[in-house]
Order: sequence, then structure tokens, then C-alpha cells
Amino acid sequence: MVDWLGLAIPFAYLGILVGSLATFSSLYRKRKAVNASSLEPWFPPHLQRNIYLSLLHLEPESNDNKKAPAVPESVLKAALLRRATEDIHRVLAVRSAKQALSSLLQKGSVGDELWQRFLLAEKEIEEEVRDVVNEANAFSPNWGQTIFQTANEMMNHTILRQKIADVQAQVVSEREWWDKRRASIQSDFMKELDVNSAATSSSKPTTPGERIGSDEEAVFVEGGGPAAAGKGSTRRKKGKK
Repeated sequence: MVDWLGLAIPFAYLGILVGSLATFSSLYRKRKAVNASSLEPWFPPHLQRNIYLSLLHLEPESNDNKKAPAVPESVLKAALLRRATEDIHRVLAVRSAKQALSSLLQKGSVGDELWQRFLLAEKEIEEEVRDVVNEANAFSPNWGQTIFQTANEMMNHTILRQKIADVQAQVVSEREWWDKRRASIQSDFMKELDVNSAATSSSKPTTPGERIGSDEEAVFVEGGGPAAAGKGSTRRKKGKK
């Protein structure tokens, strides 16, 4: 005779064990979801995605029993490209921060909460990229394979224009600085020329003509002039006689 009571006890134990594990798993997942939702997002709100979804679900307004035209497809494509450009920025930010954040987590410099925030942001950006690819393929087939390449070119062009604008904004200040520098150099040079000219005029030597005239006057004074020369000649004549 089969002992059903003895068989029921192990099955009841297994049922209780499986039920408790399932309850614990469900509670753990709910608690994890609540904690993840309470965490501060890694990125700010996705403005470009919100604009695209608003344009996509924008309903035409009725005016005099005539429906206004819907949002043009070109506008929706442009909004989707802007959304893809923002996604590229976020993907690059996640890739650049992942290695540094993982090393800091291993050293114990950051807590698990920050790492959970980062993992949640990484998961969200993966879903966002997948959604953009699906939206692009909905507009035209195989556009999802090239939309991020086009968005990358747009991003690089925007960065280049920003750099050019920054350089042009510095032109005025640089020109003012150079004008002041040139004026100071010119003033210093003119001051140096004035000092040199003043020193030259103060130490000016006598001219050769002035020295010759003084020598001749000294000769005339020492020789006694023309009268002394005439007396000397008369004395020579008397001696001859």
C-alpha cells in the first residue's frame, strides 16, 4: 500500500520552497525597479526625443470643417536627425566614462548607487539607439543603417562652426590688444629717440673752422702783428749797411 502521506510531505516542501523563491524574486525585482526609478538620471531630459515624439503625434486641427495638413515628412526627418545627433553625444559620453568609472568602482572610490545609475543610463541609450534605427527604417528602408553616419557629419559640422564663431569672437579683443601693444611700442621708441637726440645736442664738439680761427689769432698775438714784422725788416737793413 502506497504511503500517500509520506509522499505528500516532500512535495509540499518543494512547493513551499518554490513559492517562497518566486515570492522573494518578485519582491526583489519590484524593489530593484523602485530603487532604479528613484535614482537620479545620468543624463538630463532628452529634449530632441520629446520634440520628435510631439511632432509625430501631433494631430491636425480642424478649421471650418477642413483638416489642416499634417506635419511634413521632411520636418519629421529633420527632428529625427536631431534626435540621432543627441544620441551620438550621449553614446560618446557613456563610452568615455565607463572605463574610468569601473576602475574607480574597483578601488572603492565610488558607491554602488552611482554605478547603478550609469548602468541604467547605458541601457536606456541602447534602447534609444534601437528606437531611432526603427523609426528611420519606418520612413525609408535601410535608412537606419546610415542615419547615425549623417548625424555624425552634422555634429562635426556644428562643432566646426562653433570653433569658427569662437575664433571670430576673439578677433576684436585680439585686435584691441595688438593696437595697444603697438601704441606702447611706438611711444617707447619715440621716447628713446628723444633721449638720444638730447644727449647728442648736449655733447656737440667745436667745428674745425673755429679751431683754425683761434690758432691764427694766437699766431698773430705771439708774432706782434704787422708792426713788429716791419721793425724786424728795418733792423736787418741797418745791419747790412
